[in-house]
Amino acid sequence: MTEDQIRDLLNRYKNDEIQTDEMVKNLKNLPFEDLGFAMIDHHRGLRKGYPETIFSSGKTVEQVRDIALKMMESNSNNIMATRASQEVYQALKKTSAKVEYFEQARIVVINRQPVQKTKTKILVMSAGTSDIPVAEEAVVTAETMGNTVERVYDVGVAGIHRLLSNRHRIDAASVLIVVAGMDGALPSVVAGLTDKPVIAVPTSVGYGASFGGISALLTMLNSCACGVTVVNIDNGFGAGYSASVINKIADSRNES
Repeated sequence: MTEDQIRDLLNRYKNDEIQTDEMVKNLKNLPFEDLGFAMIDHHRGLRKGYPETIFSSGKTVEQVRDIALKMMESNSNNIMATRASQEVYQALKKTSAKVEYFEQARIVVINRQPVQKTKTKILVMSAGTSDIPVAEEAVVTAETMGNTVERVYDVGVAGIHRLLSNRHRIDAASVLIVVAGMDGALPSVVAGLTDKPVIAVPTSVGYGASFGGISALLTMLNSCACGVTVVNIDNGFGAGYSASVINKIADSRNES
């Protein structure tokens, strides 16, 4: 439930438009609802500005569907299900008229209201084409949360001229997400070119000595460039969410 929904509910009760029993019915499952296999945090949007996201991996299709249905009963927010399979998409498609599946990002979005985009932008960059699925998870997350997002892909340090040709895009962004596997060097180079925050995302892309992304993770954690913050391996969602928080602050300052 959002702050506006709570205000509307209280005003309707104040104006005798709804009875006490209906008021209690609307509030009884706050702040969370116990489904037995999950406790849905209905106050997440009120506290954080965006509702709880359903992490689909490890859950059954039925569990994801039931969580989404309960969330839709509680509020009118858009809902994201991350790490979602085609089976999850097919199940959620039956729950609402406007359901999108972003296959590369593995995210299902249940669209329930229009999203107003920021004037400031997030730039998402990938070192290689193989890093794009993680980058797309960040893109879809940030866009669903109401951000303007621009993509620049396959600009790794093996061909540094590709990166430098996009200097104008780097300069125009309020925050950058830089996704890289292999040696994980790209975020350090980008952070050396900008005064904006850089969120580095290591990916599990690479040969044996990359250790499933640990090599890139350690490179990013040991970056000599200032302004680099690192999320977990393949965590495009976490990067997109963090970038959204930063970009929304920049956007609000831009308007004032």
